[in-house]
Amino acid sequence: MSREIEVLKNLRESGAGTANHEEYGTRTEIHKECGAGTKIHEECGVWGIMAPAPADVAHISYYGLYALQHRGQESCGIVVNDDGVFSSHKDLGLVSEVFTGDVLSRFPRGTMAVGHVRYGTTGGTSRRNCQPIEVNHQKGKMALAHNGNLSNAVKLRNGLELSGAIFHTTSDTETIAYIVTRERLTAPSIEEALSRAMNTLDGAYSLVLMSPQKLICARDPYGFRPLCYGKTPEGAYVIASESCALKAVGAEVIRDVEPGEILVFSKNGVISRREHCGTKERKLCIFEYIYFARPDSVIDGAPVHGSRLRAGEILAQTHPVEADVVIGVPDSGIDAALGYSQASGIPYGIGLIKNKYIGRTFISPGQGARMDQVKIKLSPVEESVKGKRVVMVDDSIVRGNTMGRIVSLLREAGAREIHVRISSPPFLHPCYYGTDIDSKEHLIACHHSIGEIARLIGADTLGYLPVERLGDLTGNGGYCSACFSGEYPTEIPEDTRRDRFEQKLSREKK
Repeated sequence: MSREIEVLKNLRESGAGTANHEEYGTRTEIHKECGAGTKIHEECGVWGIMAPAPADVAHISYYGLYALQHRGQESCGIVVNDDGVFSSHKDLGLVSEVFTGDVLSRFPRGTMAVGHVRYGTTGGTSRRNCQPIEVNHQKGKMALAHNGNLSNAVKLRNGLELSGAIFHTTSDTETIAYIVTRERLTAPSIEEALSRAMNTLDGAYSLVLMSPQKLICARDPYGFRPLCYGKTPEGAYVIASESCALKAVGAEVIRDVEPGEILVFSKNGVISRREHCGTKERKLCIFEYIYFARPDSVIDGAPVHGSRLRAGEILAQTHPVEADVVIGVPDSGIDAALGYSQASGIPYGIGLIKNKYIGRTFISPGQGARMDQVKIKLSPVEESVKGKRVVMVDDSIVRGNTMGRIVSLLREAGAREIHVRISSPPFLHPCYYGTDIDSKEHLIACHHSIGEIARLIGADTLGYLPVERLGDLTGNGGYCSACFSGEYPTEIPEDTRRDRFEQKLSREKK
């Protein structure tokens, strides 16, 4: 049992929630227990498949979601469509924990399926917030998976509640489902209902939607979050947040879904609706290239690995230093470290080893234990760093606690100098589009200068990627860097708390 799940279970058993459909615990409670919050978390991953004939789409979806596991580790779910009959399984945990062989064997063969891995940025960690969301309405059934965050979620939800809508979850995905089903009452098709709903939605959303007869995907007009599709040798169309998931099931990538585009997969083939395309300036989250996406993915035509190499090259140009070795913090800092090494001529070395078996089963030491969690997860390679001037590259600094401990580990291993280089600019602003940066309170760069941060983490020098060089990472422009620059593509929400809907429910129960 993972530490987070153990904490959630304890909260439930102590009265913080009831089994099956009640909240297991708020994010704040979980983080207090687990020590989370020192690293930016992924958001979500979506998946869809449509086969030309009944097939074991549940197993195929399992492998697709497994490849997207890095995008969310809170919960996951799969819904299979067998001739209009929906079968589903959703729960808290990793894909391999939730979908055992026994669970997968109970799914029927079908022609369609949708799947989801979640790290929520609106709504707490609970079974009721697991996706895909399923809806039974007057015009039929629907299953919906969502990656992103609506910036007008509160306004939309309030309006729906005033019109009589009753919500069963605290995620903004249910808001999207309500608006689509409401539009479906008068729209001639489910894709037309989705198109009308997109006139109302604001913010980030990459969607996969399944009806009894169709599989549909859509990307918001800004293109905040990635989405692509491909085709397997057997003729099945597959949709995923990243191209790595398509490759995992043997599919050939066809292309990215364009910002604002709706793709409709049915027995008649694939239809593209583009009425929302070009209505907004492209604003793909730049942190997808820096950290979120897997290095072997290609997003909007730009290879992620190449983008991270360029980040390291830029750091070597803008923050050069005399050193003996360049190391990367695994896994997210390795690509940029290679780029720094190549551009600077300083040899690359393996300076830190990550315990790959930590995962969710790791039980954090209690407050009284004298064990350092960072030391358990990372171990310095003394031979690589002892007596040397070290350039250490990582993707970001949030609070600085973890970075300070890593620097201490390298000092203990005998590093003579430690020069920290970060392949992103300093985090200075909250994100409202699906990234777990919801407050300035704990962002170290909001309260200290770069020199002060270097002293606080124990580094000899510290250098960040210049914000004006972010465009060099992709070469195709059109990115969102609001968490670094404060320049938001949409209006800032009035209520930005992740647990705002839980707080509302709590007030109503009093």
